[in-house]
Amino acid sequence: MSNPIKTAIVGFGSVAEKMHAPLIDVCPDLELVASVERRTNRCEELYEGVTTYRSLEELLDADVADLIVITTPNEYHFPMAIQCLNAGKHVVVDKPVTIFSHEAEELHKLAEEKRLICTVFHNRRFDGDFMTLQKLVREGDLGDLVYLESHFDRYRPEVSENWREKEVPGNGITYDLGAHLIDQVVLLFGLPNWIQADIRKQRTGAVADDYFDIILDYGSLKAKVTAGALVNVPTPKFLLLGKNGSYQKFGLDVQEAAFKAGEKPEGPTWGVETEEKWGKVFLTEETKAYETIPGDYRILYQNVADAISKGTSLAITIPQTISVLKIIEASFESAKSGNRISKEEGGW
Repeated sequence: MSNPIKTAIVGFGSVAEKMHAPLIDVCPDLELVASVERRTNRCEELYEGVTTYRSLEELLDADVADLIVITTPNEYHFPMAIQCLNAGKHVVVDKPVTIFSHEAEELHKLAEEKRLICTVFHNRRFDGDFMTLQKLVREGDLGDLVYLESHFDRYRPEVSENWREKEVPGNGITYDLGAHLIDQVVLLFGLPNWIQADIRKQRTGAVADDYFDIILDYGSLKAKVTAGALVNVPTPKFLLLGKNGSYQKFGLDVQEAAFKAGEKPEGPTWGVETEEKWGKVFLTEETKAYETIPGDYRILYQNVADAISKGTSLAITIPQTISVLKIIEASFESAKSGNRISKEEGGW
């Protein structure tokens, strides 16, 4: 494409700096031209040709970008995305998209009316371990599946100053990591029959949830997604059980660590996991290492560029994220009442 899509980032925090900006920068069909930062000019310092604006209104008035990437705290996603769509801009919103499912429904309706792209940064669909899990499910080597356990555990015993741990709308680990894990399970198996959740604040002084354990029922298959901030022992990232065998995988996708180390997301070795980190398949006759497919978050922004310029189908759609939000909403309801919430009750 001769003219790359001019792209701006709203909210240049650590995730925008370490992940979004490098991904946009290496996408040949996108051009990073602007950022909205209240106090700093960080993006401008890092990337040539970037202009800093102090507000979204100022950015939209300047009319310098066609694609706006929103990486602000969750409570600002909905009003900012609406503002961008009304200004005729395509939008990428960081997950979980909005706080409430009815807001996401409104976003989807507006984007369709205006024939604009509106999608969500669900980067963990492109984790190598999850792509490997998809392959295992697709190929059926483990036989009829009966159980999936998906973890995202950390050891962070002290409550931080991050907005996710403060008393603000859309805070907590369920909206953060839960959105990823639920999205992955729904992508694998579809919408569950019912869910049951246990959501807690485990650390001293915590005002936001820092632990969840959510069961998603699929009849003969049970899925469990869980994450905590007081887990100081290795737990499997994935445990998949079938009637012919099992798959177990430890460790996180390598891309996040690479981004934090300042590595540029390019070249043939990006997202490639070393052999000693591969998961294992346990069959009756043998146990063998199972090669991890290289993870690749670059796919996400290339898909957005292709959807805008070529009319390619979006990999991540708002209706998909609406279902995830409805499951998150039902999870909080379940945790409060102690009851299962059925698909009919939850409306997903």
